[in-house]
Amino acid sequence: MEHDGPFPTELRLEKAQRILVIEFDDGQRFELPCSYLRTHSPSAEVRGHGLSEPMLLTGKDGVNIETIEPVGNYAVILTFDDGHKTGIYSWPFLYELGVNMEANLKRYQDRLDQMP
Repeated sequence: MEHDGPFPTELRLEKAQRILVIEFDDGQRFELPCSYLRTHSPSAEVRGHGLSEPMLLTGKDGVNIETIEPVGNYAVILTFDDGHKTGIYSWPFLYELGVNMEANLKRYQDRLDQMP
């Protein structure tokens, strides 16, 4: 079956470390912290409607993923232990989060540092 863009070959939750490991068929491998996935969720709660940047969520450092549910052959829904479960994480979205994790986290921290 043909896919647009990289397709995951492994998706594994390392619950004790609070990390989602995802490997793609192009050889890329990402270790995405659950807190990062939560604060950068594709959900309307975090993304709003048309926001250029995610809303700032605080207090999510210890968040973990409870369940991972497949959505067809193109995404997963991650249910977090803080009750959040509305974001659909497509393969391209997860790939983008992995590739841009360092820059995304830096920008997020910079925005947090600017809060009053």
